[in-house]
Amino acid sequence: MFQLKWLWQNLKGDRVRYVLALLFSVVGSSLTIVNPYIGQLIVDTFITGADAAQKLTDERALLIGLCLGMIGFSLLRTGLAYFTTLMYERASQNMLYRIRIFLYNKIQGQDMHYYDHNRTGDLMTKMTGDLDMVRHTMSWIFKTIIESLTVFVAAVAYFFYIDAALTWWMLLLSPPIFIVTFLFARRVRPMYTDLRERLSQLNTMTQENIAGNRVVKAFAREEYEVEKFNEKNINFAKANKAAAMVWLDYFPYLETLAQGFTVILMIAGGLFVMDGRITFGEFSAFSALIWGLSNPMRNIGIIINDIQRFFASLSKIVEVYYAHPKIVNEHKGDAKRRYTGRIQFDQVSFKYDNAMVLENISFSVEPGETIAIMGATGSGKTTLINLIPRFYDVAKGRVLVDGTDVRELELDELRGNIGVATQDVLLFSDTIDGNIAFGNPEMPEDEVVKFAELAAAHNFIRKMPEGYNTIVGERGVGLSGGQKQRIALARAMAVQPPILILDDTTSAVDLETEEHIQQSLRELDYSCTKIIIAQRVSTTAQADRILILDNGRVIEEGTHAELLTKRGYYYEVFMLQNEGIGRQATANGQK
Repeated sequence: MFQLKWLWQNLKGDRVRYVLALLFSVVGSSLTIVNPYIGQLIVDTFITGADAAQKLTDERALLIGLCLGMIGFSLLRTGLAYFTTLMYERASQNMLYRIRIFLYNKIQGQDMHYYDHNRTGDLMTKMTGDLDMVRHTMSWIFKTIIESLTVFVAAVAYFFYIDAALTWWMLLLSPPIFIVTFLFARRVRPMYTDLRERLSQLNTMTQENIAGNRVVKAFAREEYEVEKFNEKNINFAKANKAAAMVWLDYFPYLETLAQGFTVILMIAGGLFVMDGRITFGEFSAFSALIWGLSNPMRNIGIIINDIQRFFASLSKIVEVYYAHPKIVNEHKGDAKRRYTGRIQFDQVSFKYDNAMVLENISFSVEPGETIAIMGATGSGKTTLINLIPRFYDVAKGRVLVDGTDVRELELDELRGNIGVATQDVLLFSDTIDGNIAFGNPEMPEDEVVKFAELAAAHNFIRKMPEGYNTIVGERGVGLSGGQKQRIALARAMAVQPPILILDDTTSAVDLETEEHIQQSLRELDYSCTKIIIAQRVSTTAQADRILILDNGRVIEEGTHAELLTKRGYYYEVFMLQNEGIGRQATANGQK
């Protein structure tokens, strides 16, 4: 019942159309008894009747009228079926459109925890194949169920009207058919759930390999990945064949029982005709309408097959439909204000899947100040900055922006005041102009150029075939790592945020370009608090303060000069990097 309630809820706007389609299906299917009835009258009156020859002469107009009536009712049923199918399709397609929009918005509204635990390929399967299965069920399966049931009931009712005893003989096969169908449904349902999961795994692998094709080629692992894909494909094919073979196991029984209706009619009906219990016209009516019993029985297997697929797909859609993010916008408001940019971490701790990542972090950043964060891989640097725009929520303590806990701020307003450029750069399949102006699509072109210049991106952009109108490939394919980082930096600065977060965004650029970017960041024409994650001392040296993280704790804090004096982690990194530069300079001099 839950599934039907869910479907009815999402039919809002097309409920009247769908109900009318169901009613027209009932009416159209009920009309199937009309032509057999007319055929019965024709046979008994004009073919096998005692004075059939006389009536052919005297009542020819009646015969013509009955024949035209059969043609008319056939055309009526055909037209009604066409019109009804259009209504089903319109209602189901509209419902599909609404659900897809809702699910897309739902996925967009999920937090990072949801994306961490759901595969992209699985989400794509839910948005495509699973949704189409729901549409197919609404437009075809339910239609088939209603029409098959109506034809069956109408045929049985008409048969009882002609002769109850012969009808009971015909219905002897119904219980065995339902038993076979029940056994089939119970066996096949878990198989379709497994089939759905294998399809999701196949799609996930396909998506990952397409997205990571450069890595695959760089390591010459095409054959290995093809073998992995073949393994997943074989698993899916085996599951598909297994489900199909289950249907083939039961199909002979259903087909044999369905054909049994004809055998019973020939034996029992023939005896009844010979005994004079029914007329030959009534026997012909049974013969003309026997498909009304056999076809629904044949359809049961197909219906059960698709219904099981439907339940497997719907369960996955409902998972997304009713998923609730842990981080929600609870303080919605119309007014958007600009923050001053003061940030404070107050005894902050964070766990990820019960693993402690940050522990008792406390520090503050004043408006306009530049803070650099350095630490070994896995020390919690990226996690730390992800707490500011509430990509994740703290396990303990508070993160405050302008003196207010971020959990109490309007979420869109908070994130609208923060510009973020991550190390893993994602550029959209759009123009360079569109990527830079992503945060403000109405940005004038001269503003786009201005921020590209600040990010040291203008020179290489203007050399491209169409300049700022050059289309970049998916995820920025066609650009170097440094070029992508500079476009991402320009995109972050272009919204002129009061808080700018840069996660190792100059790791792929040369030292001269890095110096240009650092100079631009120092000379921004708007007030901006900057938090920069970096591994190069050349990047951190000009910061107002530097934080050193290790295993989720702040182990050093101070200016460049102060940290060198402490001779701790920062000093060691400084010496390693400068010794490396010194050795390189010596080697170049010897050459």
